[in-house]
Amino acid sequence: RLGLERADTAEKALTVIVDLLEKYGQGGNCMESHMVFTYHNSFLIADRKEAWVLETSGKYWAAEKVEGGVRNISNQLSITTKIDREHPELKEYAKSKGWWNGKKEFDFAAAYSYVNTARMTTSRGRYCEGYKLLNKHKGFITSEIMMEILRDKESGINMEGGFMTTGSMVSVLPQQPNLPCIHYLTGTPDPAR
Repeated sequence: RLGLERADTAEKALTVIVDLLEKYGQGGNCMESHMVFTYHNSFLIADRKEAWVLETSGKYWAAEKVEGGVRNISNQLSITTKIDREHPELKEYAKSKGWWNGKKEFDFAAAYSYVNTARMTTSRGRYCEGYKLLNKHKGFITSEIMMEILRDKESGINMEGGFMTTGSMVSVLPQQPNLPCIHYLTGTPDPAR
């Protein structure tokens, strides 16, 4: 929200977020229950002209500029070797922890998580299922199709049970500045309602 308030472009919003991350860190419980469960955050940041994916791990972060096609995030790191901006100590920290040897190409998701990045878009899971649904409609995605994807329970995108989907948002951002942007937000945690 602070990125939206303080920036007038997607890349400036990314800068606001990473500056706040470096200054204050992140944390806190991500459930309303008494169970303590935390995780780091990912963001899709877009304006009329460009889009970015920002993924974090503690104070460290990597950002990928979306160059075209479709892109999704979901409960795992997904930025691999295409890193357009990064925390200045990202690679050195990974090297100091033994997560990266400094010789092979740096892969953010592989270094900072337990994800097998070679199987990320083929194994069953929310990220993979979202990737498949977006690619199924690639080139023809409307706000209605996006809402349908976000309502999909079979894929796990619309989560039920202990970890419920907490909200969904679909934005239409026309490139023509004379056309208004339209934002759809759910009024309940479950986008199927």
